[in-house]
Amino acid sequence: MSPTISTSSEANGNVSAETAAQAARAANTGLQSVTFAKALNTALADAMESDPSVLMFGEDVGVLGGVFRITDGLTKRFGTGRCFDTPLAESGIVGMAIGMAMNGMRPVIEMQFDAFAYPAFEQIASHVAKMHNRTKGKMPLPLVIRIPYAGGIGGVEHHCDSSEAYYAHTPGLKVFTPATVKDAYLMLREAIDSPDPVVFMEPKKLYWTKEQVDLEALRLSHETALVPSTEGKAAIARSGTDATLIAYGPSVSTALAAAEAAALEGRNLEVIDVRTIVPLDDATICESVRKTGRAIVIAEAPGFASVASEIVARIQERCFHSLAAPVLRVTGFDTPFPAPKLEKYFLPSVDRILDTVDALQWEEKA
Repeated sequence: MSPTISTSSEANGNVSAETAAQAARAANTGLQSVTFAKALNTALADAMESDPSVLMFGEDVGVLGGVFRITDGLTKRFGTGRCFDTPLAESGIVGMAIGMAMNGMRPVIEMQFDAFAYPAFEQIASHVAKMHNRTKGKMPLPLVIRIPYAGGIGGVEHHCDSSEAYYAHTPGLKVFTPATVKDAYLMLREAIDSPDPVVFMEPKKLYWTKEQVDLEALRLSHETALVPSTEGKAAIARSGTDATLIAYGPSVSTALAAAEAAALEGRNLEVIDVRTIVPLDDATICESVRKTGRAIVIAEAPGFASVASEIVARIQERCFHSLAAPVLRVTGFDTPFPAPKLEKYFLPSVDRILDTVDALQWEEKA
């Protein structure tokens, strides 16, 4: 069954979709300072422009443009049939997205905050993740669940959880988490294009970070497949020889800052940006660790039964004979997320990472 969706904004009393698209492309052309949030917003707009089956919905994503303004302007440009508000009912939001995806649409939904997604977890784990397998491959489920996650914004509990392990542990889901402005655009476009369901984890503290980016060039490179896919491909964020720091999402910038600080002490650290937790790029991670002989995995989530634990286990299994020291971790603590004034003690920091680097058994044993 093919979806029937009106793609004209004129029906809603707005400028034509073609005129809006031309104006947006003109505004995004050329190298400019772009925020992480703007890159996501542009990725959504470009995906909706190129494919009429893509639509965006969730709590306050319409007129307000989302809590973090990621969907700002989409309702005005594409109309209320393509970007609209829903009741405060996460399970219902996901359930509706499942039905739409089963009938040929490509829904993108927003969970607003990480822990707000928990009421929908039964739908995600029992239906989103299993529909393709349940139908013996006859029914793919192309939908994206956008989840702003992790700390660094001074939020309270239920607003700063790092919930990636729940989704990574659920077979049938892909889990993406960008750490740069460029990847925010490219990875969201790839997630929307995927025939499989993707949980798209957006580090909240990065929304207002900026990089020099040409968004129109990124759009063209994605639509003409001029850039390699980011799915299942980690990035070497910084080259080094002494030890490997492995991080994803909100922890990549912290790892890079620690590597800069370590360089002042004479240590040359490599930083790997995991990018997609599922699928995980074992090859790039292990190649780096075999080269350096030492590794630290950094993540904001509590360390017990975590994504960081899985990465450590995989390194131990695949790189054991190349290791000069045990693989260590710098993670959040095994406690609920603390009050805003205490989160700086909970989150991985440059000092905690440097202390862990010092613990990597640098001196030869007698």
